[in-house]
Amino acid sequence: MAALTLDYWIDDGWYVGKLREVPGIFSQGKTLDELKLNIKDALELVLEEDAPPSVPEYESVELQVEVT
Repeated sequence: MAALTLDYWIDDGWYVGKLREVPGIFSQGKTLDELKLNIKDALELVLEEDAPPSVPEYESVELQVEVT
């Protein structure tokens, strides 16, 4: 798995964080270790739900273009 960056801050006594490279992945924890576990769980849930997009079948042709 690729390394991801956890940006975090303390808000009202809780460690709150988000993954810089994956928008929309936020979590919190009472400790930094708990936040790390929770953010991993949140990422895994999103990855399980998001099925890879199907690739449409397509054809290719060569196109010659004159640029002036």
